[in-house]
Amino acid sequence: MSLRAPILDDRSFVQLRDELLRMIPIYSKEWTDHNASDPGVTLLELFAFLGENLLFRFNQIPEATRAAYLELLRIPLHAAQPATALLACTTDGAPVLVSKGTAARAKKIVFETTTEVTAHPVDGLGAARVQSPVPSDGDRADFARRSVDAAELSSGEQPAYYETRTLDLAQRPDEVLDVARTVDGMLWVAVLAPKAPADDLERRALADALAEQWLNVGVAFDQRVASMSDVDACPGAGDEARPPETIWEVSLEPLGPDGRPRYVALAERGDTTRGLTTTGVVRLELPRADRTIGVPEPDDADLFGARDFPPFLEDDELSERVLFWLRAYRRADGPHLARVRWVGLNATEVVQARTAEPELLGTGNGQPDQRFELVHRPVLPSSLVVEVEERRGHFVAYERVDGFWASTELDRHYVLDPEAGAIRFGRDRGRAPQIGERIRAATYRYGGGTAGNVPAKAIDRLDGVGGVECTNPLRAINGTDTENLESGLARIPGELRRRDRLVTEGDAKELAAMTPGVAIGRTEVLANFYPPTRTLQAAGVVSVVVWPAVDPAHPAAPMPDRPTLDAVCRWLDERRLVTTELWVIPPTYRRIAVAVGLEAKPGYGVDAVRNWVELVVRQYLAPLPPYGPEGDGWPLGRAVMGRELEAAALQVEGVRFLTDDVRVATYDDASASWVRASADIVELLPWEVAELAEITVVDGPPLDPGEAIAPDLEGRVPVPIPVLVDEC
Repeated sequence: MSLRAPILDDRSFVQLRDELLRMIPIYSKEWTDHNASDPGVTLLELFAFLGENLLFRFNQIPEATRAAYLELLRIPLHAAQPATALLACTTDGAPVLVSKGTAARAKKIVFETTTEVTAHPVDGLGAARVQSPVPSDGDRADFARRSVDAAELSSGEQPAYYETRTLDLAQRPDEVLDVARTVDGMLWVAVLAPKAPADDLERRALADALAEQWLNVGVAFDQRVASMSDVDACPGAGDEARPPETIWEVSLEPLGPDGRPRYVALAERGDTTRGLTTTGVVRLELPRADRTIGVPEPDDADLFGARDFPPFLEDDELSERVLFWLRAYRRADGPHLARVRWVGLNATEVVQARTAEPELLGTGNGQPDQRFELVHRPVLPSSLVVEVEERRGHFVAYERVDGFWASTELDRHYVLDPEAGAIRFGRDRGRAPQIGERIRAATYRYGGGTAGNVPAKAIDRLDGVGGVECTNPLRAINGTDTENLESGLARIPGELRRRDRLVTEGDAKELAAMTPGVAIGRTEVLANFYPPTRTLQAAGVVSVVVWPAVDPAHPAAPMPDRPTLDAVCRWLDERRLVTTELWVIPPTYRRIAVAVGLEAKPGYGVDAVRNWVELVVRQYLAPLPPYGPEGDGWPLGRAVMGRELEAAALQVEGVRFLTDDVRVATYDDASASWVRASADIVELLPWEVAELAEITVVDGPPLDPGEAIAPDLEGRVPVPIPVLVDEC
């Protein structure tokens, strides 16, 4: 069978005529006779007829021609974005160097390391001293009392009780260290030997082997955003704020003359975490061998974990493996560290891309609008280095720009189409390569796609590196596919209207959805809405609500993480009006419970009908496209009405009738219970969207919303009793 061509514009003669008639009062209020007998209406019908014929011919345009139109309009398709992940390496023997650009594989998906890392035979364990209530009785109280006595507090000091919390993804995958709730404001990292040393001499030899070595510390933060109260206004375009000063120290031995532990500051040789504000890797240089690194042990056993001594580890086997401690903190006037999800050693970052060899693209001809294509695509724009040989043997680097609007005739600029892998030089703006000048791509990376969003521990192999094992402790994120042609064509009217500038609400909504590097599922704009006070009359304020395309943790109520909101902020900041205060916020959900009672038609399976009704109601209340009442997700501020859900449920084939009204309830946080809405209507605030938290569909009278379907035990109370399992 032949493939059906997509319809670009499906308006009919009647629709075109009606649209023209509706425009008459706008342009000519004196024209009041809109009947078919009016000569002017006859002319409008003629134009509608001609327009329908033009649209028919327009819909026959082949795909290649439509792609050519995008090229002529300078509207390139959005290129695929690569996924990124942290990689942690381990080795049992001598240190192994993993060079920058090493290929790491997750089956057929290839990643590449962005920095080098030396894998040392050590492991890391993140820990923090989290505030704890004062122990009142038992062994905990006796232990705390002895520690207080041994600490010999002065008159101005008071005890701050804590519990040592550690990060172990294997045992507690959801554990998060909230450094803001610690008693010292520090993140501790225990450097562990693969197994407990036999004696102090072996421990000292393992620690001395790391002297003057560079140690890569990977830190992953909890990027979840609970509500709009957790975000700040977008900072504005321009240079990013200077990262806060973060101090890294390593523990030394023996103790100081005053009996206190000693620490020495470490030099940072690289930091992609921007002062421990975002997920990345910190590269630290350990001190010389004459500054003996080790575990400071107090003379009094009751001082373990007290004062400045490292956190107390209750696991004796784990404690015996500690070679020394690292700690990170900020000065008293600096902000607290964020919530930490994972800390590891021998870490590096990987990106789902490959580095291409240098390529000779061609030779200039002195003409305007010269175009050259790269061998590989899609291209990562930030990685491309284009050079032109302006003098024999002397190549000059050109700068990538979004367009030539601000370029002069002498500016060495070029424009990149990442998806097509093509570069273009200026026409009347921007210097064009002259006759005989060779053009080359010195380096660039290519790759990307949603296939790179692999789960944790999927990356398990390095190419060309032996004696070391690497894996990703957390899933890879931010991979997106290349934009399809239909989506690119749909963007044409908006691109020509806004010219890459944020002026109207529609501009903000469309531009936010186009943010590169993140997968956006939906965007909405709240004009004059000020999130901190929930005010709807704040002049000059624009709030953009963002939903992610996928949220595995909350599929029914997807929430964006902080990197997604930051990416949208940076993207919109470069395009907004200077006088606009811009906020990019997560959605606010109102939890809803729905109860449906029905009777199935004869011949239909009751369970199948119930499942279909539940699915239809879930899709009707879903926040993301293509679901919702109009296919755009549940609208902001739209009330949830039981009568409307009844209409949706009755569309299911096999439903004979509903036994009662669809019941709708909201969750009351104060009483921790579901409260049925008056008239089964839940009114939402203008910035709220519905979240279907509970739904019950039964054959017969509906249950109360939020009530679970319980088995019929004829009045008997079930008491679980275990039984032994027979084994062959």
